[in-house]
Amino acid sequence: MDELVRRLQKGDDAAFEEFVSTYEKKIYTLALRQIGNAQDAQDITQEVFLRVYRNIGNFRAESRLSTWVYQITMNACIDASRRRARRVEVTPMYTDEDGEEQTQIEMPDESYAPEKVFEQTSLREQIKEGLSHLSEEHRRILVLRDINGLSYTEIAEVLNLSEGTVKSRLFRARDRMCTFLRAHGNIPSASASKEAERG
Repeated sequence: MDELVRRLQKGDDAAFEEFVSTYEKKIYTLALRQIGNAQDAQDITQEVFLRVYRNIGNFRAESRLSTWVYQITMNACIDASRRRARRVEVTPMYTDEDGEEQTQIEMPDESYAPEKVFEQTSLREQIKEGLSHLSEEHRRILVLRDINGLSYTEIAEVLNLSEGTVKSRLFRARDRMCTFLRAHGNIPSASASKEAERG
């Protein structure tokens, strides 16, 4: 068994601080990619720490600690999605110059954003939007593999699927993400690529 796990199971406060510093960013990133909302992702991160703290005594090290933590995170994301679906979403409104109510639009601060940074931000936003257009099962697999870097075996353990199913869903998820990005001009189409090669 991992030394950190042993210390956590003994109630070592320093071990829990080490765990938090090691996993905080990973858990938050995974939650943010799944949920798409920073505040919810922060809440999920705290919920995961609480669940780990309460349940570390039941961890038997049949899988890696990271796999177990990702499993808890995915479950917390599912719980948060269900809670959010039950909430009534209220879109902030503002009144324009003509007295008409409009949907609130948050404008990014571009006071010191050169073109390259703007393009990167634009692509990040398109990827975020693309993820929101995927089904929940495809989004989970794409995030775990391509953003968090888990192996097929680890993903299969986290999601309780066969590796074949993981590979199949990942292929479809990537295909749909590429289709979305291509439609928004972030990936050149096959014909455009061939034209560029000829030129």
